[in-house]
Amino acid sequence: MRPLDVDEPTTVGPYRLLGRIGAGGMGRVYLGRSVGGRTVAVKIVHPHFALDEEFRVRFRREVEAARRVGGAWTAPVLDADPEARVPWVATAYAAGPSLTAAVTHGGPLPAHTVRVLGAGLAEALTAVHERGLVHRDVKPSNVLLTLDGPLLIDFGIARATDGTASLTSTGVSIGSPGYMSPEQILGKGATGAADVFSLGAVLAYAATGEPPFSGDSSAALLYKVVHEQPELGRLEGTAGGDGPGGEGDEGGFGSGLRELVAACLSKDPGARPTPAEVARRLAPEGGAARLVADGWLPGALVEQVSRSAVRLLNLEAGQGGSADAPVSGPVDFSSPSVDGAPTGSGTGPAGGGGPAGGTG
Repeated sequence: MRPLDVDEPTTVGPYRLLGRIGAGGMGRVYLGRSVGGRTVAVKIVHPHFALDEEFRVRFRREVEAARRVGGAWTAPVLDADPEARVPWVATAYAAGPSLTAAVTHGGPLPAHTVRVLGAGLAEALTAVHERGLVHRDVKPSNVLLTLDGPLLIDFGIARATDGTASLTSTGVSIGSPGYMSPEQILGKGATGAADVFSLGAVLAYAATGEPPFSGDSSAALLYKVVHEQPELGRLEGTAGGDGPGGEGDEGGFGSGLRELVAACLSKDPGARPTPAEVARRLAPEGGAARLVADGWLPGALVEQVSRSAVRLLNLEAGQGGSADAPVSGPVDFSSPSVDGAPTGSGTGPAGGGGPAGGTG
């Protein structure tokens, strides 16, 4: 987390901002705290989007869509103000690094961790798709690793499957090169199968430390995704590192995970497994929750997340803002989010409306 710059807000809505934890193409994400002491991730869109009335309409609709998302491994929206001078959205903060940060600093994840990661994300996508939504941007930076399990965040470009609006009208790319499905790249639309393709790419990255498609430019990546087969040779027989071994992989991945990832990365959307099928293959007994309960993160990550949680508790709620700063009012919702995710020891999902960060 970075300290607030002098030109950054110190208060948004009812939340006092403590620092900046991330940034993306649509805005910045801040660590905030409510008057009651709840820690949240607050996404504020870039000011130039606030001047676009069409964007505001989409933002309002996307907040409502994210509000419909529920499940143990997804991120419910807590609060939002699409009508503010600069629109914002808030979610519960999650103590844990992104998958990108974890792999960058610690290397590939153990076999058991990858198995739990895949099962949790697949169950998350099942919940998303059951509500008629498509995430559209499943990638390592949108996955957080918490003690309570993996979390899929950032529903900022999620779309109802019957929606007609396109973010490309304001120049925002939908998806991320190397993790987008071929049909997304070719402009053929995205169904739930597109999220499964992205899930396969994420699991390959988690298991090997490298994405399944490589290239020196976005154009090269996009070409390979559409026309070439993924590079999965490194996945075959990869050792699992420390941590408990997954069922049937004897400390390594073996051919089972490689075959599953290859199926997810099929060029043909109809040939890919559904998220529910992926979850059943990775966690056939008790689902991801049972695997998480048995311990799912390697020791180094457990220690990192624990230290981050302690630092979070030590943050002074008064730092970074003035009690007299003006605030904008939150949007009232008629009902709570569906199936709110468990928050464990004061932690919870972060996301919805843009790139949200853990502590990575």
